[in-house]
Amino acid sequence: MSPKQLTPDEFSPHYKPYIDKVEQDTDLLDELEISLHKTIHFVQDIPMDKFDYRYAEGKWTIKEILQHIIDSERVFAYRALRFSRSDETPLPGFDENKFADVVNPTANKRHLKELLTELAAVRHATIMLFKSFTEEDLLKKGIASNNVMSVRAAGFVIIGHQNHHVAVFKERYL
Repeated sequence: MSPKQLTPDEFSPHYKPYIDKVEQDTDLLDELEISLHKTIHFVQDIPMDKFDYRYAEGKWTIKEILQHIIDSERVFAYRALRFSRSDETPLPGFDENKFADVVNPTANKRHLKELLTELAAVRHATIMLFKSFTEEDLLKKGIASNNVMSVRAAGFVIIGHQNHHVAVFKERYL
């Protein structure tokens, strides 16, 4: 299944820029794996002096963004799990800035290897979760942040969100 198969009723327009960052002919499970490896290799090639760099006042460092990617993936994978199990309970949104306020002071103290290992562990758990879904499960929808989202859309948002931040690294940090 590819992003071009998504219908507009499967996600909020807020997530379209992320979904657009995923190649339209790519397979969800394949891209979950491929994008992880691409990101890890890319980040490993960033000069060490850039990991604590902020391109502007109040902007996150690369380490803080890696932590943000990890946290966001956990949130979207949890949403996918709940929706796949036909849980009709509306899920609240999450405030990425409040998460960052709590975790960013420690994110910058972590070793890069530790952050990348956690990113890989979270992604592997996400891949196993998505591998467990049937075609029917992937089409199920739920409510999060007062918006409808399908299970498969959540998967593509995970990939596109990560791709978005890699593009930001290239444009503003290097």
